[in-house]
Amino acid sequence: MYEPIRSKSVHSTMAGACDFPHRSREEELDIQLAGHLAALLAVTDELRALTPSADLDTAAERLAAQVARLRGGRAPLRAAPAVAGDPAALHRRAHTLAGRALVVAASRADTAVAILAAERMDAHAAGTDPKTLSPAH
Repeated sequence: MYEPIRSKSVHSTMAGACDFPHRSREEELDIQLAGHLAALLAVTDELRALTPSADLDTAAERLAAQVARLRGGRAPLRAAPAVAGDPAALHRRAHTLAGRALVVAASRADTAVAILAAERMDAHAAGTDPKTLSPAH
């Protein structure tokens, strides 16, 4: 009734022909986490330019150290931030980025980054609250 398949499947012939290296799930999560932390570092640097504080300086150092660890010792590139912007909007953006980093850190069981991300979420949530913003904002 049916004619038998005479040639090999396209899928089976392509399976052995992969020339490019594949990354493991852990490597992919490391790359993703480093990207989220680098973006959070950039926003933190912008906030540091607008509203200098010891907390933001410490957070930037810790974020840079974690990005370097995840990237095999390569320090993140850091640009000179603009001195204009809305601190509340930057805090909201940083809060979102810290949340994304927390999700990825939890999925790869990276406790140090998960704690750092949760701390940054709390700090940036406080930065968006009008009661905690100083009159300079």
